Amino acid sequence: MSDTDKPLVLVVDDEAAQRALLSYNLQAAGFRVLTAGDGEEALLVAVESPPDVILLDWMLPRVSGIEVCRQLKARAETRQAAVIMVSARSEEGDRVRGLETGADDYIVKPYSVNELVARVRANLRRVRPVAAGQVLKAGDITLDGERHKVSRDGQDLHLGPTEFRLLGALMERPGKVWTREALLDRVWGRDIHVDTRTVDVHIGRLRKALCAHGGADPIRTVRGAGYAIG
Repeated sequence: MSDTDKPLVLVVDDEAAQRALLSYNLQAAGFRVLTAGDGEEALLVAVESPPDVILLDWMLPRVSGIEVCRQLKARAETRQAAVIMVSARSEEGDRVRGLETGADDYIVKPYSVNELVARVRANLRRVRPVAAGQVLKAGDITLDGERHKVSRDGQDLHLGPTEFRLLGALMERPGKVWTREALLDRVWGRDIHVDTRTVDVHIGRLRKALCAHGGADPIRTVRGAGYAIG
């Protein structure tokens, strides 16, 4: 798996030693990691490089974890990310408040690093099933994220890595219309400066590969909006 394919985790904690510990273990588990030391920095980093999963400490300087979570879930760029609230608060009311604010999961300190990594993987299966190695189906198309294989109506298809990532994004949310800009962020990453027309070129290649053995074109072009499958 290339670095671009690896899921991105944002670790938000005001303790540098804790950020370093979590970063080391998450990277060892196969994730890309970004970090932030306070709530304001977390919001800036998350918008600039939208993560797949966010480990968010409740007690943060400047902007609290609860408020960071609320703002992340209100923004189009970050609302799909899975937020795991991390807190020393163990009362049921605190858990409820965290989840009602928009957190997808809640873990109480102290915790084992192994449990935390397992929670990250579990939430990743929901937000990015391809990166988690799951098998996706859309009509007669099957994509195996773990084996990096695609077939249509039982026949194997040969896709380049970029086309595979494009198809994975489309199949993770069937029916969703992806703008070219959103596909650029997901497939190429925000650090890569390519023109939106590049998306059209690779969609064309993907369509050709999907129809190599016949069958109707499964990708819809939504005029003025983008692309969707299903």
